[in-house]
Amino acid sequence: MIYINGKSELPIYQQIYEQIKEDIVKGVLIEGDKLTSTRSLAKELCVSRNTVENSYFQLSIEGYVESLPGSGFIVKNINEELLLYPSEISDELHKNIGKDKESSLFNDDSLLYKYNFQYGNFDDSTFPYSLWRRLTAEALLSIDTKKINFYNHKQGEPGLRMEIMNYLKIFRGVSCIAEQIVICSGNQHALDLICKIFSKCSPKIAIEEPGYDGARIVFENNNFEIHPIPVKSDGINILELENSSAKLVYITPSHQFPTGVIMPIQNRIHLLHWATQNDGVIIEDDYDSEFRYHSRPIPSLQSIDKNERVIYLGTFSKALSPGLRMSYMILPKWLLSKYNQLFNGYYPTVPWLQQKIISLYMSGGHWERHLRKVRLSYKKKHDTLIQTLTDLMGDKVIIHGNNAGLHIALEFINGEQQDWLIETAKAYKIKVYPISQFWYIKENYSSNMILMGFSMLNEEEIIEAITILNKIWFNQKDTEPVT
Repeated sequence: MIYINGKSELPIYQQIYEQIKEDIVKGVLIEGDKLTSTRSLAKELCVSRNTVENSYFQLSIEGYVESLPGSGFIVKNINEELLLYPSEISDELHKNIGKDKESSLFNDDSLLYKYNFQYGNFDDSTFPYSLWRRLTAEALLSIDTKKINFYNHKQGEPGLRMEIMNYLKIFRGVSCIAEQIVICSGNQHALDLICKIFSKCSPKIAIEEPGYDGARIVFENNNFEIHPIPVKSDGINILELENSSAKLVYITPSHQFPTGVIMPIQNRIHLLHWATQNDGVIIEDDYDSEFRYHSRPIPSLQSIDKNERVIYLGTFSKALSPGLRMSYMILPKWLLSKYNQLFNGYYPTVPWLQQKIISLYMSGGHWERHLRKVRLSYKKKHDTLIQTLTDLMGDKVIIHGNNAGLHIALEFINGEQQDWLIETAKAYKIKVYPISQFWYIKENYSSNMILMGFSMLNEEEIIEAITILNKIWFNQKDTEPVT
């Protein structure tokens, strides 16, 4: 007997799937048993036939049943010895979990905090869960479903690459064809591919100082010689770049990480001129480009590059979800032959189903609507943070990187030190973040700065937290630590 819970958050097709699967696992349904026909079960449960078909299709994909022409869906033989039940998991395994004190997987202390100014993650209330479930079912029922059983093109699903091409042309001015786009499992994967392309001819790379440490570690692991170039108020110091021997440079011009500096158009042109004159290549990580709050976005470097000197990186992590692990890079046409030669025989790293879902998401116009929605949400949070800091802390701090992105850097005029600021906030269950790790030359880092993201807090929480921080950081003694 299948029971449909109308109050459950689980979709109906998943409730049906779960209950049938449980009956198979427990032996209520055994090998050779025939499932009720989709038409009869749909009528019995008062649901659509498509809903039941989705449930049966999922059971078939996972190997619990098989569809036999003329016979319907038949239960397959399940090797019970291979099934894992929670109660049977070894106690020894539980004892060992967490022993590695160095592992951040088991030392996430974020739950200890009431207010967490985390950067790099997103507000999970903005993720389109219901729509994602529907698009997943649509992808599985599409005529392309057979692709799930094969290795697909190493550069990614052609339909998704076309959608990305069309989106970037309209919103970032990027000029490319779908054949130039490579779907990657995150920007670090894209950077690793780039390192392999240039490992023999350009083992040196210039990076922003300070800059994104997640990129730097990829270059270091590929044995590239690092040339840190200081970041000024208008972006990377191009004169120092010109004086370096690097022919490859990695930058985040739309919202420099971590300072938040936005590179003006004049400097972008100057940088492109450097690349053209020196046979250089620019890796443009268009980080946070979706989030400009009080002005129009500056064109991407790639959009004004007339000599194909830019490799463009983009991601779905910031606006949709970092858990998707999907990004993309656009290679200049002259690099495609090198890419194809080097990675001939490689397989795609992002599952076909994931790519198909995002392709449907974009083709249906959902991506653009989602961006407008989250941009408005984050703008409200951004403006609340900036206004509250300005009202309460005033000339005691300098705010870096406002008007764009999902984080700011906060500099303290009187020299309050990073470690003290973090520990003091911690006593009140407020988490703010260090900035020191983003300097390659550690002794050069600005010790009177911290990093604050704002995407995961609501406006009320931002005001409450900044009010407390203002009191404890600037010697107003009427606030008791949280216990």
